[in-house]
Amino acid sequence: MPQSAEKTKDHVSLFQEPEYTEMFAAKKAQFECRPTDEAVAAQAEYTKTWEYREKNFAREKAVINPAKACQPLGAVFAAQGFEETMPYVHGSQGCVAYFRSHLARHFKEAVPCVSDSMTEDAAVFGGLTNIVDGLQNSYTLYKPKMIAVSTTCMAEVIGDDLSAFIATAKEKESVPADFAVPFAHTPSFVGSHTTGYDNMIKGVLSYFWDRESEKTRGKVTEKINIIPGFDGYAVANNRELKRYLDTMGVEYTFISDVSDIYDTPSDGTYRMYDGGTKLDDVRTAIDAKATIALQHDCSAKSLEYIETKGQPTANFRYPMGVSGTDALLMKISELSGKPIPESIEKERGRLVDAMTDSQAYLHGKKVAVFGDPDFVYGMVSFLLEMGCEPLHCLSTNGGKEWVAAMEALLASSPFGAGCKVYAGKDLWHMRSLLFTEPTDLLIGSSYGKYLEKDTGIPLIRLTFPIFDRHHHHRFPTLGYQGALRVLVEILDRIFEVTDASSDISYDLTR
Repeated sequence: MPQSAEKTKDHVSLFQEPEYTEMFAAKKAQFECRPTDEAVAAQAEYTKTWEYREKNFAREKAVINPAKACQPLGAVFAAQGFEETMPYVHGSQGCVAYFRSHLARHFKEAVPCVSDSMTEDAAVFGGLTNIVDGLQNSYTLYKPKMIAVSTTCMAEVIGDDLSAFIATAKEKESVPADFAVPFAHTPSFVGSHTTGYDNMIKGVLSYFWDRESEKTRGKVTEKINIIPGFDGYAVANNRELKRYLDTMGVEYTFISDVSDIYDTPSDGTYRMYDGGTKLDDVRTAIDAKATIALQHDCSAKSLEYIETKGQPTANFRYPMGVSGTDALLMKISELSGKPIPESIEKERGRLVDAMTDSQAYLHGKKVAVFGDPDFVYGMVSFLLEMGCEPLHCLSTNGGKEWVAAMEALLASSPFGAGCKVYAGKDLWHMRSLLFTEPTDLLIGSSYGKYLEKDTGIPLIRLTFPIFDRHHHHRFPTLGYQGALRVLVEILDRIFEVTDASSDISYDLTR
């Protein structure tokens, strides 16, 4: 064999060894029962045509590589943003392994989360026993201050009632009667991870504002609540926004802050819990001046609930770039009464200067973008500011409201005139778009790498999940500094492609 204790190889080189290449060839010839290579190549070429694109877009039921995840993933993400909170998923263990691995592969951190491992008997008789035992084990073993419960498809299909089950578990003394166990029903067969995030945020707020003790707004404080939304760059983006708020002298509470739990230090101490929003701050958040949500699609139900308590709200769509950051900071200034200091204004000027310096390389570049609805909106807004021309904007979990917002955004700039918006479509649809109407760049998640390999269109990874690159989440994409970082990412990719594709223009200076 090509490996031994004295000779080890990485899989990239290992699988190029003759023994493996011969094994793969034999498997292909003897067991795959595939058509000839010529027939496969001919069919592959056909899938690049306009005729196939029309057939592809006529699909009504089948989904091929959707650019979204399921509700419980978002609920787990939201729950981890609270002080010493253990996310608890009522459902099958395999689903929870997926949620944990999905987050761990992106953030390169351990992701504490438990499951009550429903199996066939629970699917028939209900999962009450699982919750009674599971809450007791979680409380005893992991000693959290709060356990936040969500569900998978199995629990939802059979109709398990979380409110009743948790009440029964407390009656059986699985956890103390006054122990915080907020919950959210998060069926995977509707919505997406952004819906699950929203449901869990609402579940936590309603627990502390209604279930623990019915609260009404008291004396209004100077604080502003921030709901960041599901964001693969939350580690850096939350910290960047805190820097702005601290610089402006604004008091604030983040409703779910994952910036520490997904970025723990290696110092010899394992932290099952780290940072997060203090539970007492959640209790008093009802008295804040207002709540600002950074992502519309991650906060609709939560903001609606907050408004029933008489608290003003404001909503953004991933405020990226110059105008997005301008609007966010001006809203914060308006609500808090605090001016925007000169130091932040200078950051804005530096971003505009950088965009101007590089405008010749950005102007007219055609771009395809996919991802969550709010990310696509914020990214396209910044692309328009840079003079790029979005051509295909796709969001599997986007809806009619998002389409209307996108069309209004595109209509506001001459650079958006040729763009089309696709809600509810998947990455196989995007493949047809890229082959029939190619772009210069593709912006999305790591799942776009297969499109890059297939179509040859360069991918820029700027949204969750990013599995095949490391530490992107440690640098912001929001704010003026974040926009500068995104600008550099785009420019570097443009220059790399230019250098690789030309001998005559292989210039030292760009």
